[in-house]
Amino acid sequence: MTTCRSCGASSLPLILDLGETPLANSLLTPEQLNIPEDRFPLAVVFCPECTLVQITETVPPDALFRDYVYFSSFSDTVLENARESVEKILATRALGPESLVVEIASNDGYLLKNFVAAGIPVLGVEPARNIAKVAEANGIPTVSEFFGDDLAEKLAAEGKQADVILANNVIAHIPVINGVMSGVKKLLKPGGAFIMETPYLRDLIDKLEFDTIYHEHLFYYSLTALEALYQRHGLAAADVEHIPIHGGTIRVTVVHQGEEGDRPAVTAMLAEEASWGVGSLDYYARFGRDVADLGEKLTGLLKELRSQGKTIAAYGAAAKGSTLVNAFGIGRDLIDFVVDRSTVKQGKLMPGVHFPILPPEALVERKPDYVLMLAWNFADEIIRQQTDYLATGGRFIVPVPTPRIVPAD
Repeated sequence: MTTCRSCGASSLPLILDLGETPLANSLLTPEQLNIPEDRFPLAVVFCPECTLVQITETVPPDALFRDYVYFSSFSDTVLENARESVEKILATRALGPESLVVEIASNDGYLLKNFVAAGIPVLGVEPARNIAKVAEANGIPTVSEFFGDDLAEKLAAEGKQADVILANNVIAHIPVINGVMSGVKKLLKPGGAFIMETPYLRDLIDKLEFDTIYHEHLFYYSLTALEALYQRHGLAAADVEHIPIHGGTIRVTVVHQGEEGDRPAVTAMLAEEASWGVGSLDYYARFGRDVADLGEKLTGLLKELRSQGKTIAAYGAAAKGSTLVNAFGIGRDLIDFVVDRSTVKQGKLMPGVHFPILPPEALVERKPDYVLMLAWNFADEIIRQQTDYLATGGRFIVPVPTPRIVPAD
């Protein structure tokens, strides 16, 4: 990629280079260990024209999403966030049996099932065929396609226009982002709302959440960058919230241009972003240095614990964990195994580092002295679930923004 995927600008300064890494969700079976893994550059650049932060490499979406291992329903935190979001939509928008709610990247129906329970017609759009089948089995009508301008036009021609379009944690994933916004414009009824959640750029930079960078996440959004994208397609942000999920996320309510009215929260966040330098390369310059420093601290801690004879496992065979261990060179010499609640992942191996993935019960059975929390964005949930492990004297290492041990030594 040599130009900004959003506005087309050609001058894109580099702000972080994590080298070549495997695809974060390409888990291996033991039989695949002898097959060379594909690796791709993982470099982050900044667009001075529209302020969009993005990676340089575009891996074909079919390679990333047609057979996917992330099921939203395995996370209590994600389920609770979805339930709260739906309750708010039902309380603020006049939806009924004649309405339609469409979700882009609807996964296994974890969110749309809440609308179904309320008697609201829904349609999921989920390109991962294996997950779309699960959604259909759960009673969620699902189109197994990538969302974009063509699909929106087809659905609109079939009379399927949406009162609400949802997109949680997916707008960062889609390379043809102008096609998505053009599709939203076509599919959204007048007076309707497009409500999207995406990890927030400022949290990424200020909290050093560099491990949210992987090949599926092409974009790292500020509201400033999003507003430029919306305006280009006749849309506008009407409201915005900063919510804690995934280490810091913005939930933006988007409407047809001219329907936004007064928008105090949007105006305030845009002004705040201007004040901290969202459009200035200087704001991002320290990021690469801070990531390198974190790598030295974390690997230093793990090596020191190993030198003391301590055993170390990891929690969460998540994409962010793959970025962290591969970028920092944390391998089998430091980590014995990783556990994960997802039965889809158990029995496989993490890409690059090849940690075997076991069920969470292995922590109590094997009693590692320390567990590196790779899924740190669900730290509170994991700690609540692992009281038995903690009761054995085990400790968690939370890696970002600086390594800390829970409970403290």
